[in-house]
Amino acid sequence: MDSRYLRAFVAVADHGGISAAAQALGYAQSSLSAQLKRLEADLGMSVLVRAGTGAVLTEAGHRLLPHAREALDLEERMRRAVRGDRPRLRIGAQESLAHAWMPDVLAALEYGAGGTETGADVELTVANRRTLEQAFGAGELDLVFQYDNGIRALGPHAVVGHDRSVLVAAPSHPLAQEDAVTPQQMLRYDFLVAEPGCTSEMLVDRFGRDLLAGAQLAMVQGSLSALLRLAGHGHGVSLLPELAVTRELQDGELLELRLVERIRPVSIVAQWRPRLGPAERTLHALLEVARRADPLPEVTRTARAARAS
Repeated sequence: MDSRYLRAFVAVADHGGISAAAQALGYAQSSLSAQLKRLEADLGMSVLVRAGTGAVLTEAGHRLLPHAREALDLEERMRRAVRGDRPRLRIGAQESLAHAWMPDVLAALEYGAGGTETGADVELTVANRRTLEQAFGAGELDLVFQYDNGIRALGPHAVVGHDRSVLVAAPSHPLAQEDAVTPQQMLRYDFLVAEPGCTSEMLVDRFGRDLLAGAQLAMVQGSLSALLRLAGHGHGVSLLPELAVTRELQDGELLELRLVERIRPVSIVAQWRPRLGPAERTLHALLEVARRADPLPEVTRTARAARAS
């Protein structure tokens, strides 16, 4: 089957229409339509339904899509192998992890801390959870690192570490003067979370909702950096992974507020695609390096001991 037909099909699925897909691929719309018709002729069934200015996948098209992505990825890996290029490992990480932890992990990998040379060109994408999940599902990422949100990952995955969840505020914030903070005290102030899908919102949902029932959530439409600046200027409190605020806590720009109710650590989960070919060696070396860089190794050891017993 001609890979051009599969690429045309995937482009339509990603862009929601033939015109947009043709523009993205640099084809004339008529040329793309012809490729799609040849694909359907080869398969003996329709994979798309034209609807107005867009196109939607048929049931057969939905079944085809993951295999089409896998075939195109395999073709790219074959081309790289024939050219003698190094294999490619495309990594995604939530901004909270990329803020402090991920650069150290990648540097350790580059210096051979995983017991092997990298052997691959490593590309890093930093985004919120929703964007990473979409990119991973579309076959645009091979490996993603995210904080556990309580939803079981599909396919190969593993916990590679843990992080503390910390409640932070500016030194000038009224709660910074308290020895211990109760949920009732927090209800008087804005609680900062970043855009939907970000780590701070996920941590509130999983670890802080019972503590913060009725709190005023202030959505920061932007990034982790914007949230940290707002918190640093006294505009609210936020629940974040400690890795995300290490520098700000060290520099005194933010203070950790002690809660009367303890918040559990959060797991760092790696999820990867199977059958990565020559990049598998680098993948497993990177997972080993990530485990060695566990921010809370004592929590991981306790969890392993509990599972063993």
